[in-house]
Amino acid sequence: MVDDLSPSLNDLIDKLIAFRDARDWRQFHSLKNLIVSLNLEASEVLELTQWKSEAEFEADGLTPATRARLAEECADVLLYLLLICERIDVDLSAAAAAKIGTNETKYPVNKARGNAKKYTEL
Repeated sequence: MVDDLSPSLNDLIDKLIAFRDARDWRQFHSLKNLIVSLNLEASEVLELTQWKSEAEFEADGLTPATRARLAEECADVLLYLLLICERIDVDLSAAAAAKIGTNETKYPVNKARGNAKKYTEL
């Protein structure tokens, strides 16, 4: 959910880079290390589902405690994505918009609606 108080991606990048640079952490942020860290954080999102059925997790996901943990882990994933994109000079908003356009072509509504098959199987 986005509201008028939510910072833009550019604002987040500026704040994140200032945070990183104030601590002299860029030296640790090789592209490889950032990608590894992104995957570790994504695994922490996945860990929240461990040992739960789909129905259990859907119900648990609505509790304030689980929502807070999910929000924190999702934020970690986003921050590493932003650091990766800053490192390789990619505009994440533009890349995401382009990918949606690509997916619209790969998954036309008349073939993909209600269907979970990969585009190569449609």
